[in-house]
Amino acid sequence: MAARSSRRGISSADDLAIEPLPAATAYRLTAPLRAYFGPRFYGLHHIRAERPTLLVGNHTIYGLLDPVLMGVEIYRRRGVFIRGLADHLHFRVPVWRDLLRQMGAVDGTPENCATLMRRGETILVFPGGGREVAKRRGEQYKLVWKERTGFVRLAIRHGYTITPFASVGPDDAYTILIDANDVMRTPLWGLLRQTALAHELLRDGDSIMPIARGLGLSPFPRPERFYFSFGAPLDMAEYSGRWRSRRLQLEVRGRVEAAVEREIAKLLRRRARDEEQGTLRRLLTRFG
Repeated sequence: MAARSSRRGISSADDLAIEPLPAATAYRLTAPLRAYFGPRFYGLHHIRAERPTLLVGNHTIYGLLDPVLMGVEIYRRRGVFIRGLADHLHFRVPVWRDLLRQMGAVDGTPENCATLMRRGETILVFPGGGREVAKRRGEQYKLVWKERTGFVRLAIRHGYTITPFASVGPDDAYTILIDANDVMRTPLWGLLRQTALAHELLRDGDSIMPIARGLGLSPFPRPERFYFSFGAPLDMAEYSGRWRSRRLQLEVRGRVEAAVEREIAKLLRRRARDEEQGTLRRLLTRFG
């Protein structure tokens, strides 16, 4: 594999090229996850191998389980291997970063995203990033995108469509006991704020992960059914050449955000009508 660029987080085209596992093998390896969470998928026809797209959606608590199930299902049913843009912090952890790369993830820099677009890859991004993963009480399925527009700028510049999607279920698999708001009210946080740790690693509180319980008092997630929905792609062709406009970036971001929220609402309605969850699943999720 070619050496990484001297600039942190930027890889050469060769660094980003991987040989994924066969789809059938990946599907077999994730069989336990599917059995436990019983995922349902809607709108997968919007993803096509001949039309690479930028998948944009909501991040759920901890952000680990649903992207795996979603990526494998798309790979198996649509023949598209997803390349995910992951938080920089993941790539500071030995072994874990290698596993992520094998699963298709890359360090989520604009340069790496642009390289993947030039290669014609289908890319997954969560604009909420680490802040949306570090859920706080009352933030189930809430988008926390702040003023981020980089994904819009890149999609317009490289002529990519944006496909909004949503994931529902994971945020209900846990009950948050302590969140970032609790931590930041303590004297300890007052001390940490004076250090580089608070700014660089914890990002002024945005990356403080919640302490949550899942099944019973354990950290093991409750077997909530996971639901995924993919909306119609949003064509960026009408904005061609205007990728530098901050005003346009915010306007398009608003369109994408509204589209993702519609997919979330759609899934919440589907879940409320789901009569096939099974007695055991209902009992475990209600009383677990």
